[in-house]
Amino acid sequence: MPTWVTTAFKEFEKRFFSEFPLTLIEIPANKRVRSSTVLRLKEEEGQKILASLAPRTMTIALDERGTLMDTQALAKQIERFQSKVAALNFVIGGPDGLSEQCLSKADMRWSLSPLTLPHPLVRIILIEQLYRAISILKNHPYHRA
Repeated sequence: MPTWVTTAFKEFEKRFFSEFPLTLIEIPANKRVRSSTVLRLKEEEGQKILASLAPRTMTIALDERGTLMDTQALAKQIERFQSKVAALNFVIGGPDGLSEQCLSKADMRWSLSPLTLPHPLVRIILIEQLYRAISILKNHPYHRA
């Protein structure tokens, strides 16, 4: 990721509340070679993603065809999920999207926007929206509606 993405991510990461620990797991993209197909690359990436998820967690897949939510709805969804499990996984796919296996294993599909967003921005939008939603749950003044 470009330096500006890492800097922005770290800024929000250090603000996160202790009750909502945050861990970033990056799966390196497979190298594209002539014999690679998009389907094969997505499947291989999907297997790595699924292997990285802890057991007894809930997974939210970021997908352009997922549910659109405003920040208040996101806060309520996080609260509902956290009443069921100790941890949530938010999964961003590679440049070709998530594999069908990842999408089918997800407990929810969430669309940040109907727009196609570049991966560096998705990471920043995701962490900012998670921080904002958690701020709502904690009655922290960050969110102003």
